Amino acid sequence: MAENYTKQGDLKNFLEIPYDKLEEMNLKAKDRAESASPAAIEKDCVEYLKKEKRIKAVTLCFSDIEGRLHMLDYDKKFLLDSLSNLTFDGSSIRGFTPQHESDLRLEVDWSSIRHMPSDIFGPGKVIFFATVLNRDRTPYISDFRGRLKMLTADIKKKQGLTAYAAPEIEGFVVDGENAEQNFDAQKGFSLISSGGYYHSLPQDKLRVFIDAAAEAQRAMGFRNEKDHPEVAPSQFEMNFSYAEVVRAADNIQLYKLICRQVARSMGLTATFLPKPFMGINGSGMHTNFSLSKNGKNIFYDAKGEEGLSSAAWEFLLKILNHAPEICLILNSSVNSYRRLDPHFEAPNQIKVSAIDRGSMIRIPVANEKSARIEVRSVAPDANPYLLLYTLIRTGLEGKKLTKDETKRDRLRYLPDNIYDAIALAKSSKLLAEIMGEESKEKFIKYKQAAADRSPKALGTTVKRTEVIYHHEVTNQLLWNNF
Repeated sequence: MAENYTKQGDLKNFLEIPYDKLEEMNLKAKDRAESASPAAIEKDCVEYLKKEKRIKAVTLCFSDIEGRLHMLDYDKKFLLDSLSNLTFDGSSIRGFTPQHESDLRLEVDWSSIRHMPSDIFGPGKVIFFATVLNRDRTPYISDFRGRLKMLTADIKKKQGLTAYAAPEIEGFVVDGENAEQNFDAQKGFSLISSGGYYHSLPQDKLRVFIDAAAEAQRAMGFRNEKDHPEVAPSQFEMNFSYAEVVRAADNIQLYKLICRQVARSMGLTATFLPKPFMGINGSGMHTNFSLSKNGKNIFYDAKGEEGLSSAAWEFLLKILNHAPEICLILNSSVNSYRRLDPHFEAPNQIKVSAIDRGSMIRIPVANEKSARIEVRSVAPDANPYLLLYTLIRTGLEGKKLTKDETKRDRLRYLPDNIYDAIALAKSSKLLAEIMGEESKEKFIKYKQAAADRSPKALGTTVKRTEVIYHHEVTNQLLWNNF
């Protein structure tokens, strides 16, 4: 008697959604998150997870104090049955709890739901960001996504303010998988394209990579505006639309995750080291920022200097005043100080300008809707939650630098090495108030540990130590092989 065997592929019936439908679902979820109550959103999501039988796992994301993205896949049924008791070992995460008090909790942020492209993340999964809590369910002090979310709720309630951001994240695509972990200082990274700004050929590796990553970003509701090769060979940038700051920071984490996964599928590496090559432009994360009140952009004033309001000027002058002491938040790796090089459009001057791209803050040409400040001295490896949290608190609570002080003859510059940035951060009272002493000390401790593994003088070649001990690159094996 003949037996009927089912092909292995027919045994699985996991959720796979076309890109056009994904974009529609993700944008609908975003709109729902902005208009409905948290309880209503949770009810919708739980009902969806129960109803959709083809979802096999729920991915929860959180970021550590240095900005690494961590992901846990929960069985859907287990997650729904255990929502009040989702725990993980915080002592296994660099910069989180010590071993003797290791347990931390995760609380799902239901408003952050994203439906994922199955060709990038695998079929049958949905992703949420999570808030990290202590054992007693109080907010965990080193979870800056949670702190950013609380801060935005606070300024909305007390001042009626909503903060928006749009980052411009540059990166490089280099040859080979795991090129950062396998970095050889004698050989350096290998470029995959010799093209440059806007003119990479349509089907070369860089353009194929950009197309694939941008398509996935659009499907996840990023609302991409333009995608292109950047000035340096093998360099890319994909711009997506303004968003409320928590969602904007989530987008940064997902943007980098998508880029890394797409590159890996092509046998390449997407790197967000600020300066992986000497002699060509480095990568930045220019952070466009504005505040609105009652739906109106309060950074705009048609009659104001450069089209900015007095509120915008006060905000940016406070950032300029405290720039040296918060530089470590904006440029948190040894390698990032190579980028602050005045020969390559480096934004290392502590000043504001509408035209000079060497200025730390630029004022782009804009209208009532798009008026903003552009903080150009941010590296792409900064913790996006800590970055935006710091900018908001500095701009609202810091001491203002007067306009006369910005025009004085002696120009001020940002630190040109991480050792000086650490020293300035250590002595900063404002940073202690913003981060809290515990988180400030913890953050500086890890920056110091990475700095101590690299020479203070950066020199003219990228060193292996500044790559393999970089917080986005290193792992347990690399870190302990010193």
